Amino acid sequence: MSRHADHAERAEPEVELLELRVLDGPNRFFTRPAVKLEFVGSRPGAAAEVAAAAGEAVRRLHSALDLPEPRITERHSTDGLRTAMAYPWRRRTIAQAVGAASARLALGRSSERRELTGLRAVALGPLAHLPRPRIPIVAVTGTNGKSTTTRLIAHVLAAAGRKVGMTNSDGIYVRGELVQEGDWTGFGGASRILAEPRLDVAVLETARGGILLRGIGYAANDVSVVTNVSADHLGLQGIDTLDELAEVKGTIVRITKRGGWAVLNADDERVWAMRRRARCGIYAFSTEGRTGAVDETLRGGGRSATLEDGWIVLRHGRGRARRVVEAADLPVTFAGLSRYNVANALAAAAACDALGLRRGRIADGLAGFGQDAVSNPGRLNLYERDGVFALVDFAHNEAGLTGLLEVGRSLAGRHRVRLAFGTAGDRTDEILLGLGRVAGEADDLVIAEKPHYLRGRDRDEMLELLRAGASSGGYRRDVPAHASELESLQALVGRARHGDVCLVMAHVERTELFGWLEAEGFRAVTLERLRELVAG
Repeated sequence: MSRHADHAERAEPEVELLELRVLDGPNRFFTRPAVKLEFVGSRPGAAAEVAAAAGEAVRRLHSALDLPEPRITERHSTDGLRTAMAYPWRRRTIAQAVGAASARLALGRSSERRELTGLRAVALGPLAHLPRPRIPIVAVTGTNGKSTTTRLIAHVLAAAGRKVGMTNSDGIYVRGELVQEGDWTGFGGASRILAEPRLDVAVLETARGGILLRGIGYAANDVSVVTNVSADHLGLQGIDTLDELAEVKGTIVRITKRGGWAVLNADDERVWAMRRRARCGIYAFSTEGRTGAVDETLRGGGRSATLEDGWIVLRHGRGRARRVVEAADLPVTFAGLSRYNVANALAAAAACDALGLRRGRIADGLAGFGQDAVSNPGRLNLYERDGVFALVDFAHNEAGLTGLLEVGRSLAGRHRVRLAFGTAGDRTDEILLGLGRVAGEADDLVIAEKPHYLRGRDRDEMLELLRAGASSGGYRRDVPAHASELESLQALVGRARHGDVCLVMAHVERTELFGWLEAEGFRAVTLERLRELVAG
């Protein structure tokens, strides 16, 4: 081999450090703050070898510095090209420095003597600091429905007289008032609410991204709620599979207090499996009634919230069943048409029961939660003008779109379902194709472009994938693309006929959509009107 060839080979290392991240709260790896090192290799197994060497280096450096030996864990990607190694930390600065030194040692870019000389000059740094909550915490996560469930729980508690602090993807709310706009579903939102005086309870939407990027902003919660786990955000931040995604979301279950409750969807196998790593009580919810999983939970002293003969029913262990409210009477369930919102109502009822609310209070709170652009913006907001319907929803993945189409089809009956669909560009090709495949079931289809959410994806490539998916789903016509969500809805409404339902997956322009609909003479559909439509 020539000298030039040898240099070229050495210039492309087999393994590189992809990321060193300090997690300030409970996370995928541990129920306490941790340091994560993620390596990527050019062949399967290479990153795992280097990660193992880094782990050994962490142990040796801790020993040499008279620091307690940490527990180390690893996670490997399905293709074998990436491995993440993590360990808990007590002192932030030295823990991060040890991580960086260990990576250099594992990659053969330094000597232990040199690294120890540098590390002995590093200050230990601050201890981990997580808020010590003075109030109960309800943490809510899941792929779909977590915002609606969070809002439902907060509304029921507020209606019962509790002073509630809430975070969700729209902002931070204190006693019902929006105090900070934006997506606050991570560490910062939790810290802000828990620092707020004179609150009785915190209801915190907890998203995947926040857990992965910084960890959870407190040490333990009193009630955790997991709505479901389905394909979304895969291929990002080292999470490639549904099992990995479930592990991330299951963090809130693992940190639920021993005297608390984990409210788990017993109809979702990955959510239901989270009970095995819980130290708290298990509160199962199911739209399928008394399933085997529900009965198992009750026999073990747990609780359940189930849909039975159209009613939300609560059970405590072997105690008698308690009917709460008919699901079809709740605005959020769309007169019973929205199966996934029935599930969200079950989860909310369970969480409020776990906090000790009386059955009547739960029923009143659920019945008083409006399904409109004020109470639950962008979640099944239905408008009507002269027999033409427009339905605005946040559906952003296959599961969400499937639920939206089910509602639209139930409303339309023998009339047409017209759909404007699209999502953010940071999804895998498979997810975009799958979304198009589901969309292909609509009678009339357009793509609602989201140019500010391409997130590195080429526009033409994205359109091609969405169209290919629609074709595989059975849609046989051209699928035009419109430059915005508003333009796409306008196109659908422009050719709609009496009885048609126009659906739009709205992620960016909710305010513009609501404003245009109102200006064009559309009016929000009330629960009474919805019941008329369902009846006949």
